[in-house]
Amino acid sequence: MDITLSFATADTAGTTITLPASKSISNRVLIINALADSVIPVHNLSDCDDTAVMLKILNSDTSCFDVGHAGTAMRFLTAYLARIVGIWEITGSARMKERPIAVLVDALNRLGARIEYKEKEGFPPLIIQGSYLQGGEMEIPASVSSQYISALMMVAPYMEKGLVLQLKGQVVSRAYITMTAAIMRQFGADVQLRENTIIIPPCSYTPHPFAVEADWSSASYFYELLAVAGKGEFRLPGLTADSLQGDAQQTRLWDKLGVETFFGTEAVRLKARETAAPALEHDFTDMPDLVQSFTVACCLKKIPFQFTGLRTLRIKETDRIAALTTELEKLGYHLQAEGDNNLRWDGACGEVKQREINTYQDHRMAMAFAPAAWHMPGLIIRDKEVVAKSFPGYWEQLEKAGAIIVSL
Repeated sequence: MDITLSFATADTAGTTITLPASKSISNRVLIINALADSVIPVHNLSDCDDTAVMLKILNSDTSCFDVGHAGTAMRFLTAYLARIVGIWEITGSARMKERPIAVLVDALNRLGARIEYKEKEGFPPLIIQGSYLQGGEMEIPASVSSQYISALMMVAPYMEKGLVLQLKGQVVSRAYITMTAAIMRQFGADVQLRENTIIIPPCSYTPHPFAVEADWSSASYFYELLAVAGKGEFRLPGLTADSLQGDAQQTRLWDKLGVETFFGTEAVRLKARETAAPALEHDFTDMPDLVQSFTVACCLKKIPFQFTGLRTLRIKETDRIAALTTELEKLGYHLQAEGDNNLRWDGACGEVKQREINTYQDHRMAMAFAPAAWHMPGLIIRDKEVVAKSFPGYWEQLEKAGAIIVSL
């Protein structure tokens, strides 16, 4: 279903926004909990589509699985199934079949797994003959996706020789590797991170109670709204300064765009101010999921930018660099993509050509463009249901923030 968006000008001070639980933490804990054969339930699991897919497959009694658009589930479950005795088939949506997985499959096969491609070499669907993994020491490219590394890390304690990973090249999304290590340690694993070396000796996870924290990635859209509006205030329960999530580091960057963060014991308070930086440069290597929010915010605030560290965006739910460039061009902003790693805008604005935003089956495209309706009332967002991948209640929370949403 498509919608049109506008915003009321009412004061948002004191509005409480309910964020979903972290998808990244939820999916890691589910894999580790399953490996631990734990009967202790995980509290406050994310209600997003990705986590629902993970739960369904982990509780399934079949051997053929379809993850749909859930990239995290595809990668984590590939490693998990490789050490579960049996013959498994795992596939996904048409877009998932275009997302490369060779780095992970090659690594697992070198560690003793038996995984074959059912269709196109290097891409899902996969046929996995699960067995015990030998493990050992190996190198892996770290510049493609941190999820490959996290997937290997989580099954490493159950490898006969454990695992020593040497990360080659620039490490993208290092914060997610640190998150994985921190969660593993809570379940009793010994994980040593030494610059570009990860050492995990063999052991067994110990069942452990776990409550998932609120999602910092989802918070970015409400930071963005305040930045675009230049006024207002929100309260976001469940976020902490000592979060496991790398995206918690976004606070200092939003401060440059005019949104201050105040930490409380149970929530953070966001408050917009009128002043902002005249330009923004940032390397998003450790926060790639926030690129869309900051790109749209900078354009709407007429703040020129130079963003780097974007190489993983080409293989997300869509090619996010191409999608951002195409959709912002409709709104009068001509972005310049330089290769796979750079995106910039010089501040020049043209005429609005079209107020219809295609979302490309990408949840973050829908949520990042919605705040643009503050300055462009009547903005059309295609396929509003796409947000269910990570934030099913997004539109309801946006209405609490003053949005007027009309279905088409």
